[in-house]
Amino acid sequence: MQYDEVMIRYGELSTKGKNKKVFINQLAQNVKLALHDFEELKVHGSRDRMHLELNGANSDAVLGRLNAIFGIQTYSPVRRLERDIELLKKVAVEMIAELYTEGKTFKITTRRSDHDYELDTNDMNQLIGAEISSKIEGIKVKMKNPDIDLRLEIRNEGFFISSETILGAGGLPVGSSGKGMLMLSGGIDSPVAGYLTMKRGVSVEAVHFNSPPYTSPRALQKAKDLAAKLAAFSGSVHFIEVPFTEIQEEIKKTIPEDYLMVVTRRMMMRLTDLIRKERKGLAIINGESLGQVASQTLHSMIAINDVTATPIIRPVVSMDKNEIIEIAQKIDTFELSIQPFEDCCTIFAPPSPKTKPKLEKSREFEDRLDIDGLIERAMKGLVITKIKVGDTSEAQQKAGFSGLL
Repeated sequence: MQYDEVMIRYGELSTKGKNKKVFINQLAQNVKLALHDFEELKVHGSRDRMHLELNGANSDAVLGRLNAIFGIQTYSPVRRLERDIELLKKVAVEMIAELYTEGKTFKITTRRSDHDYELDTNDMNQLIGAEISSKIEGIKVKMKNPDIDLRLEIRNEGFFISSETILGAGGLPVGSSGKGMLMLSGGIDSPVAGYLTMKRGVSVEAVHFNSPPYTSPRALQKAKDLAAKLAAFSGSVHFIEVPFTEIQEEIKKTIPEDYLMVVTRRMMMRLTDLIRKERKGLAIINGESLGQVASQTLHSMIAINDVTATPIIRPVVSMDKNEIIEIAQKIDTFELSIQPFEDCCTIFAPPSPKTKPKLEKSREFEDRLDIDGLIERAMKGLVITKIKVGDTSEAQQKAGFSGLL
């Protein structure tokens, strides 16, 4: 069935008191971004719920986009009708018939916004319920936990009827809790970390370190494709490519082998923090899981964190690999992440990295590098791409541009 409108319910946003309008406005903006290619669609956010006027847009395609948007508790496809009882009866029967199979039960739930309408909610429930019972053989009414709950709203502008309530992504609208920089590799963990942070309202910009010719164009495109998966939860994501070849070559040439990984991560953290400052972010996000690899021990984290006072969010720090993989499969990043294209974290990885690096040693070895010069040249070579939900790989490549925004 082609619908006329989608009704969105807020869930957690209903508890936000005086700040509720801010959250609703952010959600409306995210919905518009996620549905940017449906030009005919109109978004109206009120205090109680949000309404999307489809104006002929494909309702199935719109519903598919909404299931990834944080801040939506539930949503329903709706038919908007003139205030004609006979037309209402006909459409109600059609809606139930589409969902009905033998043994299913139903009820009618009416909400009357127009209190001057001549029939009250009980009258409407009985009238429409009787029509459905007489037209669909074998169907039964059940007031508690029915299989189908047909919802009817009586408003001044018409009847609004829906037969399906779809569970949304929950959480808070992305952007309502500020912005952070996600250190996005090509692995399994960092996209999951981005997803979990976005669910609590933080918008993310993906920072990816690229080291050609040691890393391939396919590895870079894989990271962009992962960013596109995350864009589904907010409408768009900025992808920031950091040239890292010179820095890695200098580290490889200058730093003792067992400290290569720690010094590399310290340089990555410095660059990410500078980008955060330029782009007015509030935090750094990464996919570190405690004890998973040598650079993710508490000793290593202390040595790496030393270069910044910025809060570092590690959403998967206490998860084991199977838990992270389960979320990656849920958000459809797992198959991309396991593609065998090396990222810059693995190309110069030593066979026996230090698992308990000393902070003083890390600083001492790092002083052998021209840190300021290396950082300055890397920052001048940034390439930033805005990736929207629904963009193809070709569209992403054409959207790239150099320099900081």
